[in-house]
Amino acid sequence: MQAKLVTGDYDPYKVRYSLDRLLINRGNEFREIANAIGYPVSQPRWEEFILRFCLEFDDCFHMWSDKEDNIDHNKVHKCMTMMRQISIGKTNMTEVTKLQNAAYRIAEDFKILYQRLK
Repeated sequence: MQAKLVTGDYDPYKVRYSLDRLLINRGNEFREIANAIGYPVSQPRWEEFILRFCLEFDDCFHMWSDKEDNIDHNKVHKCMTMMRQISIGKTNMTEVTKLQNAAYRIAEDFKILYQRLK
């Protein structure tokens, strides 16, 4: 069974093309995030899993920075779980922040590449 690559209204072919282009310049960041959250890079389609993680992390950032008071409790819990995954084994906030920034940049760069294909 194959996991869904990206949730939402994304075209799978454009997603794959954008992901391949993104891996050219950001492959090391993908590996770094995979190692940080404990996802083995030997798994098939591991890049897709990391991309999905980064897109979800980007959604978390937008939720955290929004002034809206009606935040879904499940989303908050999911975001805190993702923060915990990134933080395990880190000795300081600089390491955590570096991973957060990498996840955010991957998501934003993917969105830009995907948008250009439309």
